Amino acid sequence: MLNNEDLPPAVETRRLPSPDRHSAPTPLDVRQAKFSTSMRGYERNEVNAFLLEAADGYEQAMRENERLRQEVARLDASLTQYRELEGALKGALMSAQKVADDMKETASLDAARIVREAEGRSALILQQAQAQLEDIQREIDGLRLKRRESEVAVESIIAALHNTLEYVREQDQRETRIIPHRPLLNVAQSA
Repeated sequence: MLNNEDLPPAVETRRLPSPDRHSAPTPLDVRQAKFSTSMRGYERNEVNAFLLEAADGYEQAMRENERLRQEVARLDASLTQYRELEGALKGALMSAQKVADDMKETASLDAARIVREAEGRSALILQQAQAQLEDIQREIDGLRLKRRESEVAVESIIAALHNTLEYVREQDQRETRIIPHRPLLNVAQSA
């Protein structure tokens, strides 16, 4: 505790700032404050102890206030940084959404184009297959006609051979009924 008797004579005593002053007293002002004495005043040691305690509390409050100001400034800087980051992320998200929408639209158009091309190719393949089927059917019909013609030709050959065979058999039977004519050898010898 500090009292006036303990102060060395070289230290100048200060009075508290006047109430007209606009700045608040500093902890140093509170520590170095001296009051004039009057009759029946307060106990000096108690006042000095209170002033020292008040100055310490005030100094601690000012330090805490400065620390909080720095913390607020740091948080403001972080907030600004996060807001910028949020803006950048929103921009990136909007850009990504646009890219995704564009990709989806492109994929949809490509899918529709691929389906149209596939349908066109399938229609062409179907037409070609139908044409080949018709060609094969014509070939089959042609082969059937040739087979029928061949069957008719073979049947007519068989019928002709059969008729010929019957004719030959009939001829054979006629010849066996006819007595063969033998020339007379005697007549030739007698002459």
